[in-house]
Amino acid sequence: MDQRPVRDRAGRGVRALARRLLGRVEDESPNPRRSNPDAVVDCAVYVNGRREPGQRHYADAYARARHGRDAFVWLGLHDPGPAVLAAVGQTFGLDELTVEQALADGHRPTVQRHGPVTLLVLRTAGYVEHDELTDTSEVIDTGDVMVLLGDRFAITVRHGAAGALRSVRADIERRPALLAAGPWAVAYAVCARMVDSYLEVAGHVERDLERVEEAVFARDRTADIQHIYQLKREVVEFKRAVLPLQAPMRTLLEPDGPPRALHRWFVDVDGRLSRAVDRVAAYDDLLTSIVQSRLAQLAVEQNNDMRKIAAWAAIAATQTGIAGIYGMNFDHMPELAWRYGYAGAVTLMAAAALFLYRLFRRSGWL
Repeated sequence: MDQRPVRDRAGRGVRALARRLLGRVEDESPNPRRSNPDAVVDCAVYVNGRREPGQRHYADAYARARHGRDAFVWLGLHDPGPAVLAAVGQTFGLDELTVEQALADGHRPTVQRHGPVTLLVLRTAGYVEHDELTDTSEVIDTGDVMVLLGDRFAITVRHGAAGALRSVRADIERRPALLAAGPWAVAYAVCARMVDSYLEVAGHVERDLERVEEAVFARDRTADIQHIYQLKREVVEFKRAVLPLQAPMRTLLEPDGPPRALHRWFVDVDGRLSRAVDRVAAYDDLLTSIVQSRLAQLAVEQNNDMRKIAAWAAIAATQTGIAGIYGMNFDHMPELAWRYGYAGAVTLMAAAALFLYRLFRRSGWL
């Protein structure tokens, strides 16, 4: 009897069973075809401070972090839309208010606790290179970044072009001992980078201030008041990003703040922030003094112009008076019938003009 039909049927049955088992395994495992939205800059799982290889969907990464020991996920978002942020909030258990706050930009630096989730808001700042300062120059570009911290996750939401966090992630990944402290290590790294960017921008603004100061107090005084005022507006915007961060940073130094292992790192950030605050406040005061000095110079220049006009008017009035008197054509006037009367009148007018000119020149009016 031929056994091949029996073996073929048995082989087909084994293959069908293998396909069913394989399909069941694929259904139970993370879907490798599911990709992150475009707003996701990066998503990684960290175990004991080291990044696990591979790219995961943020939901799969969070599931892995929740079931792993000493693991958390860092999800980075840039200008996410409402749908993306709502899905992220549902996955990570964020409440509606937290999602709304993370969706909007322009927030004041703050630290808020929404149940088990801590929201940290910081302002970003970047220096815009420019050849010369004009009345429309954009000197400082600001935005904001929000850090959402949970027990097993850290979510960074960035709005605006300034304050990219790729280098922040790369730097802290080279420090696994610090990253092993958990999601709060991400908060420290972001705070440290923002404060460093403040100091960097302050250095560029200082050079702009030096150029403006030289132009204001130079002999030719080429500085325009509109240019100075534009720089002051940009510095005020920078000041709004830096100064309000002081209170939230002090909140992070309280006992119920970050883990004790990160306390001294946040103290270092707070010290650098104080230096940035001092520099920005000094720049604002200096610009106010420069604006006042330029206005005083304009007032002096206008006064000088008025004195020159008055001096020339006095010289012209003398000529007009002499010519007006001799233009009355009265019969009885001194030297009216004199042969050299015309030459004498012109000579008198010239001598009077020269005398007044030298007098005003000596007094500084001309």
